[in-house]
Order: sequence, then C-alpha cells, then structure tokens
Amino acid sequence: MKKKERETLAQQGEGELVEKEKQIREAFWKLRLQKATGQRDNPMRLKTLRRDLARVKTFRRALERKAKNP
Repeated sequence: MKKKERETLAQQGEGELVEKEKQIREAFWKLRLQKATGQRDNPMRLKTLRRDLARVKTFRRALERKAKNP
C-alpha cells in the first residue's frame, strides 16, 4: 500500500473502512483457496493483503477511540 493510499484510508469514514475490510477479506480468501489448489500466481500477495487488512483495522480502531473519547 502506497503512502497516498494510506492517507486516503485515514480520511475515510467508518462505512468506507468496513467496505474496504470486506473487500480485502474476500481477496484474502480467494488467494488462500488458490494456495490450497496450487494455482497461486504471486505468493507475496498474501503478505501484502494481510498487512493491508491490519492497516484498515488500525484506522477503524482509531476512529472508535476518537468517537469514544472526544
């Protein structure tokens, strides 16, 4: 994930982050299936998706904390 993409994540709202997390989880699931069947093209993609998911979760958590403690 590039710096510009991280900046846009920081500016997104809760709903957009939930949708982004859903998309990443779906892509992650598809890659795991490809790994199990031996059809995976790029093995580093799993690592990248795992990190992207962690970033999205981090931004969601920051929004939760910000809303809880104004």
